[in-house]
Amino acid sequence: MFLTREPSPPPPILRGSNNNHHLLPDDMVFDILVKLPVKSILRCRSLCKFWDSSITSPYFISTHVNNNNNKDDDDDDNDHGYIINMLRPNKISPSNTFDMIYKVGIPLDFRLYGQIVGSCNGLLCLAGCGCGIIYLWNPSIRKFKKLPNSCLGPSIVTLGFAYHSQNNDYKVVRISRSFLSTPFPSVPEIEVYTLSSDSWRRVEITLRTDDIRFNHNNFNLPTPFVSGALHWMACITEEKDITEEKDKKGEEIIVSFDVNTEKFREIAVPDPSAPSYKSCLALFKGKLAFITFGGGSEQLGHQYSIWVMRDYGVHDYESWNKLFVAPSQSISLCTAFTQYSLMIGYLKYKKEFKCFLIDTATLHEWDTDTDFQYPSCVATFMESLTLLDRDGADMVSY
Repeated sequence: MFLTREPSPPPPILRGSNNNHHLLPDDMVFDILVKLPVKSILRCRSLCKFWDSSITSPYFISTHVNNNNNKDDDDDDNDHGYIINMLRPNKISPSNTFDMIYKVGIPLDFRLYGQIVGSCNGLLCLAGCGCGIIYLWNPSIRKFKKLPNSCLGPSIVTLGFAYHSQNNDYKVVRISRSFLSTPFPSVPEIEVYTLSSDSWRRVEITLRTDDIRFNHNNFNLPTPFVSGALHWMACITEEKDITEEKDKKGEEIIVSFDVNTEKFREIAVPDPSAPSYKSCLALFKGKLAFITFGGGSEQLGHQYSIWVMRDYGVHDYESWNKLFVAPSQSISLCTAFTQYSLMIGYLKYKKEFKCFLIDTATLHEWDTDTDFQYPSCVATFMESLTLLDRDGADMVSY
């Protein structure tokens, strides 16, 4: 859930041009409009100039987002769903069990597979293969924006997308390692893009290590945005280890980036000694989740384990709560969690990956008939008016 900050009070709006005393009061009309679906609201823009200027105001857009975020998850009329990014056309599922899915055309030019970096308040951040091209896209209002190019050269890129609650703004964080540096890998360079300024700027990273390598894959999971911070898996290696000829794996940690203060912090992983061949991060019911895959022994076989951080800000081992360890017949990969406690994943079956769903409360697992492709990226999505008040040369409506 990404609640927007309370904006300034609205101007006198939502009146007709004839000042008819039989019209409903402004505040009553406002309360009605903010509860309507996006398509209905967009149609109301054509009624008069007053309504158009009101609906496209930052106050109305923020209030509409807050109203959608505050809806009860059990409400069948809520606007929450999931967008699934695949090699073929993208799809949207308005249901939590993915039994109803329809295609949505993506207007962006991704010649190769693109990734969903993140989703905030109905706004999606998408990046092309190699992360040289980045878009912000709101399918609800059919509007997107291509971000300006980075000033950095060819590099390995890790991204994150977040809502800046203090300024009612959106940020994209770009972590780069240059291909051209000597020796390689280089020290990571950090850039932050802000939607309001439509520009990138450099940010310093100050951590205790001499060398830090961010995981730029995360199994196609969107970068988790929790408690106002983005989170990535990383590996640190001290300087004395870098100079040794033997390649050392280093220490696995979680790195957080506070979007408001723009400061980096380290978070300890729950069990660094646990056998696994891969670990990643996810958003689980509004909390940070740490997931490991594999077993590491013939006795354990394949399995996946999930920890959830109970008390965010207490960055030690005691803040993690191990939810479950589930066995698997073969290698399994987590693709996403839904807000209804379902895990979406892939199971390797006869040299192919087959999609499955698992209830994290009961551990009941079942196959889905949904045409999920591998690889796919799934992100929570809701209807919103975000970007409706933004204009510019790179803002495109279709």
